[in-house]
Amino acid sequence: MAITSLLFVAILVVCHREGAAFAVPRLNPARSLTTSRSMSTAETDSEVATTSKGLMTRDRYVATNRFAVRKGQGPKFEKRWATRKSRLAELDGFRHFHLMRRVVLNGDGNTSYNGGDSDEGAQENYVSFTVWNKKSDFSAWRNGEAFKEAHGGTSIGAFLSTMVNSALVLRGPPRPAFYDALLMQSVRPESIPETVDGWRQIEADGVTNLPVECFVSMEKYYVPLDKAAVFEKELASHKVAMAEGTLVATLMRRDGQAKGHGVVEMSMDEPSYVATRIYKDQAAFDSALKKTRPFSSDDKLWSREPEMILYEGTLVITNTHGA
Repeated sequence: MAITSLLFVAILVVCHREGAAFAVPRLNPARSLTTSRSMSTAETDSEVATTSKGLMTRDRYVATNRFAVRKGQGPKFEKRWATRKSRLAELDGFRHFHLMRRVVLNGDGNTSYNGGDSDEGAQENYVSFTVWNKKSDFSAWRNGEAFKEAHGGTSIGAFLSTMVNSALVLRGPPRPAFYDALLMQSVRPESIPETVDGWRQIEADGVTNLPVECFVSMEKYYVPLDKAAVFEKELASHKVAMAEGTLVATLMRRDGQAKGHGVVEMSMDEPSYVATRIYKDQAAFDSALKKTRPFSSDDKLWSREPEMILYEGTLVITNTHGA
């Protein structure tokens, strides 16, 4: 069930100036808010760095991989992630990671897994989500030995084993998608999940799902290229404080120039922007949902109605600075 309200972006944007800290209501004092955007006091809240095309410059770089996991194979898929070899947390420029499974809100307020009943419906029922400090940090990882190690490419045998296992669990090949993270806001975490050699050590039996460690809402916007600059400007001027329990908030702009293995040209059916918020749990999302005024525009800036997709996040890896 897609949620089509526009309230999600309403709670996304908070601009922060040096010498004029914004209010963050009811945040735990042990947490502090960090922002990658630092402005001089001479600037107004609506003034952000832009490119020659009037688009905002990126604050972070986000790499996702979208999966279509076969029915009943979710726990096995999660186990593969939990037991893989990866040095991700030790790499230069790494900020945050989680694996997420798609869910829907039920009438009783609880969630259930939304795996989809067809090849098309199963698309993106699982997504990996990694935040990098810079695009060059991501590129260095992708072209290095750590990437090969994490993807079974250290030998022909390991690569073939990975391919066979993937065919048994997935409906098709993964679909990478990359984004410029704009207006990035994050909260310094109260605690850092322990890692060993750069990866989480979590027991996974392949039968039950991994525990929920965060809750994620992603609102998809289908904005034509000729309206992108206006969309960004209007959204940047729509300011509200981050709600209690929000860990990360960012507007992600699809990087249509990204290249690499598995990357295909972005289709018209895919969103050009994804407003993403990571909450500490579903209760924080539910609370924010009730209190937020919607983002609206005098001009219709999208080609089709936005839709909100919800996920449960697990295998969280982060650092003392947050995303």
